[in-house]
Amino acid sequence: MADVIVVGGGPAGLSAGLFTAKNGLETLVFDTDKTWVHKAHFFNYLGIRSMDGDVFLDRAREQATEDHGVELHQDTAVSAVGTTEDGERFTVETADAGYEADYLVLATGANRDLAEGLGCDFDGDVIDVDVDMETSVADAYATGAMVRDQEWQAIISAGDGAAAALNILSKEEGEHFHDFDTPADV
Repeated sequence: MADVIVVGGGPAGLSAGLFTAKNGLETLVFDTDKTWVHKAHFFNYLGIRSMDGDVFLDRAREQATEDHGVELHQDTAVSAVGTTEDGERFTVETADAGYEADYLVLATGANRDLAEGLGCDFDGDVIDVDVDMETSVADAYATGAMVRDQEWQAIISAGDGAAAALNILSKEEGEHFHDFDTPADV
């Protein structure tokens, strides 16, 4: 059983996974590798002057997994999400296995099917979330293109993932959590 399951391995999902794993939560990320980032070239991502989308994804995956301990399930589609019978945990089903976690982060781009199946509220065509990216289903988060109509930028999605992760970490700590590194942390 994991603490956090993230469905989606683009900027939002990897950002959420990096923050939660970095701060001690067992984090699984499921990724089909069908992100639109493969078609992108980054000129507008803060800190990156120019980078191919494939290179960005390779570096982001390496940072999340090798540097911070995310367990990445590459090329693994999630077929369903739900809750345990008592409603205390989330369930995630793949073709090969089932998983459970205390928190769920949906980062599936514009595909909102899993959120709909979970029973998340919608605001028109997008999933209704609060400022911390939490959906109407407690401890379930939605990020990126699924919560924004036509605002599909990698840097915005990464910020959404970070916001979800910080809210999860705040809940775990019982107080507002800050993830602020200094040169001594390197």
